[in-house]
Amino acid sequence: MLTNHKNIIPTMLKNRKTNTKKNVSTTTYGAEQIQVLEGLEPVRKRPGMYIGNTAEAGLHHLVWEVVDNSIDEVMAGYCDTIKIKLLPDGLISVEDNGRGIPVEKHKATGVSTLETVLTTLHAGGKFGGGGYKVSGGLHGVGVSVVNALSQYLKAEVKRDGQLWLQEYKIGQPQKNAKAVGAAKGTGTKITFKPDESVFTVTEFKLKIIMDHLRQQAYLTKGVKLVITDEREKDKTKHLDYGFYFEGGIKSYIKHINLHSQPKHENVFYVEKEVDNIQVEIALQYNDEYNETIMPFANNIYNSEGGMHVVGFRAALTRTINNYARAKNILKEKDANLTAEDVREGLATVISIKLSEPQFEGQTKAKLGNVEARSAVEKVMSEGLQAFLEEHPKDADNITGKVLLAARARVAARAARETVLRKGALEGFALPGKLADCSSKDMEKSELYIVEGDSAGGSAKQGRNREYQAILPLRGKILNVERARLDKMFANNEIKSLIIAFGTNIGEQFDITKLRYGKIIIMTDADVDGSHIRTLLLTFFYRHFPELILNGHIYIAQPPLYRVQFGKEVSWVYTDEELEKTKKEMSEIAKTKKPLALKKTAKKETAASETRETVESEETGEIKLNVQRYKGLGEMNPDQLWNTTMDPNQRQMKKITIEDAEQTDEIFDVLMGDEVAPRKKFIQTHAKNVKNLDI
Repeated sequence: MLTNHKNIIPTMLKNRKTNTKKNVSTTTYGAEQIQVLEGLEPVRKRPGMYIGNTAEAGLHHLVWEVVDNSIDEVMAGYCDTIKIKLLPDGLISVEDNGRGIPVEKHKATGVSTLETVLTTLHAGGKFGGGGYKVSGGLHGVGVSVVNALSQYLKAEVKRDGQLWLQEYKIGQPQKNAKAVGAAKGTGTKITFKPDESVFTVTEFKLKIIMDHLRQQAYLTKGVKLVITDEREKDKTKHLDYGFYFEGGIKSYIKHINLHSQPKHENVFYVEKEVDNIQVEIALQYNDEYNETIMPFANNIYNSEGGMHVVGFRAALTRTINNYARAKNILKEKDANLTAEDVREGLATVISIKLSEPQFEGQTKAKLGNVEARSAVEKVMSEGLQAFLEEHPKDADNITGKVLLAARARVAARAARETVLRKGALEGFALPGKLADCSSKDMEKSELYIVEGDSAGGSAKQGRNREYQAILPLRGKILNVERARLDKMFANNEIKSLIIAFGTNIGEQFDITKLRYGKIIIMTDADVDGSHIRTLLLTFFYRHFPELILNGHIYIAQPPLYRVQFGKEVSWVYTDEELEKTKKEMSEIAKTKKPLALKKTAKKETAASETRETVESEETGEIKLNVQRYKGLGEMNPDQLWNTTMDPNQRQMKKITIEDAEQTDEIFDVLMGDEVAPRKKFIQTHAKNVKNLDI
């Protein structure tokens, strides 16, 4: 996913100071300097500690926290329907038909249990009090954090035939919880509006919420999730979306492999409880070369894996090797299949449920429970062994797939060693076309990957040689979506990139050897440039995901236009900005007469330069020079530096991955072998394309 990023490197490159530690008098550091934050105050002081960030991801994390509470009711067996509504004025509501948050007075706090849950960190039914056997909200801060970061929140609870209500502003209760009328059934409804003073983004995205709810529906058999968008004043435009999957994670696997060709007919599935840990695993091999693994603990996606993934991978490798040996598919002289071999083209969903999950961080990116490893390993080993024995045709297809991967691995290793040995022999002079920077400090150094020798020449002349390196590419690199490593190493452009990064690749990847803190893709603003950029992003996503996850990959934003009126020059980066600039130029014309443009007209103009007439109130018609830059090579070195490479002026987009499953699917659709899904994608999104060069 792309996020706008204004990158500014200060003049510290020239004036960086060291040893800046100051002598601080002990008289200024006493008890009065120690702050004690009470109630929800810590959340508002450091929101990123609880929800990750205060941008789009953090905003939607509020929704996940409330939905997770409802999912906990589903897993406890008390709820089967959850409704989410996007409302006008930035409001959103989450309603379930669970038991309803208790409303009686809490002994420890002296106020209602509802108010306790909404205003006290680490208060909830998830800490061994018998409220939940399993729960995603280990830290118990979910709904209280949502309350703290909302300018308005309303809680409605149906219990014991009554409807209870309590409202809050910035986490503070406005009145005590009270019964306001009769109610049928039970359940909880939380309506809230995120605080605009906290979040940089306050608009909820329907697609982001739908993707999350779809995932939860796959993971929780028997739950119905409904989302309604009521933000339009016209009620006829209100849209309802529902998710319900009887097949659970088996259906999820089919969704993941929607644009791939499965290598065997039956989806492997096993569900079993070991040592009070419920383990559910589904997998199916496809014709791709990359692994897609979706691990969950108590329905929480663990983007960084954890012990359940370690146990799964150990069991997978051992079980397939044992089967291949027993069936004489692997001969006595043959080496064992590696973890890399058995994971090629594998789509897996691992879902475990346990009473006391140990997550790393509030966003639950990684599961740390050691007992989860042994439970998953046991269930996986026994289940996969039985599956292979009971489905001999599927077993043959699986072993055929992994044996082919093993042969390709051997060929790729030989090719890799040749490439890396070549790089070492060149004494890190690296590819001959690379114009390296003089700095050896990775944090300061930048690598510009530039399209073509012409743009490369301008970039080399215009750069700051101290910390900016330039690597021009000749033509389009290999599409790595459907290529193994041995084929990649036969491509000169790919080899140049790998050697330049210095990190190695595959199982030998070492991010500590990265030579450049910023790797910047700088291509032309046309179709070919977009294609090259997509190929490079595919390359990074499939083989250097750590570089993306650690924030090293950027896309340069060269200007699309140069607009001039007399001596006034503006660089314009979008078509929308162009119209605004024209109007600004006409305002300048009110106070300044255009300087002799007739002299300028005698000079040769670029093929993309045009004269445009703009009406001005005082001067009548004025002439503007509007130059459209289709290629970086059209800019001279000074222009390229001033607009695109100067850290104090440039604009760049930082590449991030916020939804691994969706990103993987998009790359598969756009860069894979199947034409039909790509055609459908293009037809669906074509009308959203603004700048199309033909």
